[in-house]
Order: sequence, then C-alpha cells, then structure tokens
Amino acid sequence: MTQMKLIETRGLRKTFATRDGELPVLDGIDFHLREGEIVALLGRSGSGKSTLLRCIAGLIPPTDGLVLYREQPFVGSNPGAGMVFQSFALLPWLTVQQNVELGLEARGVGRAERARRALAAIDLIGLDGFESAYPKELSGGMRQRVGFARALVTEPDVLLMDEPFSALDVLTAENLRTELLELWASGEFPTRAILIVTHNIEEAVLFADRVIVLGTNPGTIKADIPVTLDRPRDRRSLAFEALLDRIYGVMTGRAIEAELGRPAPGDGRQVMLPHASVDGFSGLLEILHDAGGDADLADLADDLSLEVDDLLPLVDACLLLGYMTSSDGELRLSETGREFADADIQRSKQQFATVALARVPLVRTIHTALQRADDGALKEAFFLDVLRRQYSAGEAEAQLDTAIDWGRYGELYEYAADTNEITRHVDAD
Repeated sequence: MTQMKLIETRGLRKTFATRDGELPVLDGIDFHLREGEIVALLGRSGSGKSTLLRCIAGLIPPTDGLVLYREQPFVGSNPGAGMVFQSFALLPWLTVQQNVELGLEARGVGRAERARRALAAIDLIGLDGFESAYPKELSGGMRQRVGFARALVTEPDVLLMDEPFSALDVLTAENLRTELLELWASGEFPTRAILIVTHNIEEAVLFADRVIVLGTNPGTIKADIPVTLDRPRDRRSLAFEALLDRIYGVMTGRAIEAELGRPAPGDGRQVMLPHASVDGFSGLLEILHDAGGDADLADLADDLSLEVDDLLPLVDACLLLGYMTSSDGELRLSETGREFADADIQRSKQQFATVALARVPLVRTIHTALQRADDGALKEAFFLDVLRRQYSAGEAEAQLDTAIDWGRYGELYEYAADTNEITRHVDAD
C-alpha cells in the first residue's frame, strides 16, 4: 500500500532580494516525502539544500509554488515538523530540561505534562541524568542530543535535520548517527519520516531510502536515487560501493560541464567557482599523475584518509579547468592536466594563467577590468558589487577570494590586503 505524502512541494521557487534584483536560489522543485521514509538532500554549496529545508519547515516562505503538509497548504511554521540545526542553537541560561520543554511551552502544554514528555525525550536520546545541566557543561555531541530531544519532544510527523553531524568530531558524529538509525529501526522513534540535508555522500547512503541530488545556480532536482539496501548497511559491501559510485557520477560526472558551464568571453555570466585553493587541486593532480593518470574517487579518498566530500571541491576545480575528466566516480587526467603536473613551477604558472583566462569567467573579468583601468587598480568592492547580483553576500566574498587566489598564482594580478585593492601584475600583458 502506498504511504501517505506527509510533505510535498509543487513548483517551488525561492529568490532572495538584492539591491540589484532577485537572486534565484531554488527553481521548480517538485518533491515529496512519504510516511515511513528517510530522504537525504545532497548537493554542492549553493544548491539551496538548506533553503529548501527551511521552506518545508515554514521558516521562510517560497517565492512561488506550494509547500503542503498532509496535502494541505499551511501558513507560518509547518505544524507537523520538528527541526534539528547544524548549530546546536541552545539557550545557554536554560537547563537541558528547560531547553527541551521550549517547544511544548510555546504550544501551551501544562507544566507537569511538559516535564513528563521532556524527561521521556531526554531518556530516549541518551541524556538521562543531565536534565539539570547547562549547555556549557556538555560536550558537542551531548548538546546536539539536546537539539534532537527538543525536536522530538513534540512528536512531529517529520523530523527535519540540517547537517546535524557536521559540527561534531568524526567519532562523536558516527556514534550519534548509529544510535539514531538504531532508534528508527526499533520503531521507538517518535516521527513518521525524516528529511536530512547533508554534504556527505556516504552519510546520505547510510541514512536514506532515497537520495535527492540538487544541482546549482539555481537549485533544481538533478536526480532522485532510490536506496534499497537492507539496514544496517555495510559500507564495505559491493552494493554500497556501487551506489556511492552512482551518486559520485551524478555529482561529478556527465553533467559537470553543464552545471559548471563555461560562458564565452563577453557573455557576462559568472559560474560558481569551487572553494578550492591552487595548492589543494595541484596536490590532487600530482597524486593522480603519480597513480598513472586515473583513479577511483572513493578509493583515492580512502587512501588519503579523507571523506570523498573533502575531495569534491578539488575535483570540481580540476574539471572546470579541464585538467581531468570524471565518469561514474572514475577520475582521469587530461593531456592539459598531465602538462600541468609535469611542469616546473614557472611553466605551471604560465600554463595555469592561459587555462584560467580561457575557462574561468571571473578570473577573466578581473583581468580584463584591470587592463582597462587607468592605474591598473580596482577596489575589491567593485567586483563584490557585481557578484552580489548573482550570489549572496557571503558567497560573493568566497567567490572573489577564490578568484584572487587563482589569479595571483597565475601572476595575472596582485592583491593588497591593507588597501583591499586588486592590481594589474607588473609583468602581465
């Protein structure tokens, strides 16, 4: 029997107002979450994962389209959702029990009933004995447990989680993740469905019955991938690794050129630069070169004792620059990438400058503007104003930081932190 849709979005669009117009973040999102499901939202920075979650929670309204709970639209916060945030978001002057009771108090639940339900939630999440402790007395993992108890105490139909383990150390995150999955499997979990936002591909496959992969600029649904593996899931199984490879392929493979794009000179559009330093992706190219020119992304991450997600920005940078190709998680050096990896420092800088001007619109924009400036210098604020037409203020700064890093390496321009000026390189053409 088909389970009921607890959450649904229809044609959801979200834009944010900037001084230069509307910034599109999500476009045409048709999504549903059924009773009994765990669904993971996965995507790169800028894909709008957290924005979508907040629209579903009712924390922010969509610009267009509908968000439905049990097939009905709602006004304000979603009446059937509880939320766990990346930051612990606890009130430091309240005890554990008082923090957990907040949602019940807001709903007008009486004091005795609040205490009974809060203590039950605290016990369920493994914090029995810490009811009277204050947040400053707790470790990061324990504080996040309070966040879970606070969300679960109202017994919502849907638990929404926004990267709930990313602020924790690896071992604490693994322990809490395992305990939550065990609670879900036991039938004691007081929700009917879970929606988790994550940047961690392996975490998505461990948790989810379906993985939704979002594209970027603006966010759209790129793939809806079912996960039919039995729980508990064995990360070392061939089926698990095959599913990881499939998702890697979606995120880094065939669609990468369309997603990153390469507008022609004069097009006026920018593309989102991966948050990757030159040293970082140069190191990846060296490793790939030493391995014979190709490698499996998952195996490479394992060899380096890294999460695959840590490598994805570096892979994206290499793909954007044309230094490698990727298909279903298999990375391969291009001829240009081999030339870069083989070159000495000066030749690699010269080659990188040529490639960056040809393939990275923001680097080209900065270089061209400086050539036309009478004194060969422009304030970074000029470029930030341009970037804010397409990105949030924080992302605009991150994009410019990356472009400055890349351009300085290629000796295309220089940057003075004391004056916040980008200047024409003295030896640049």
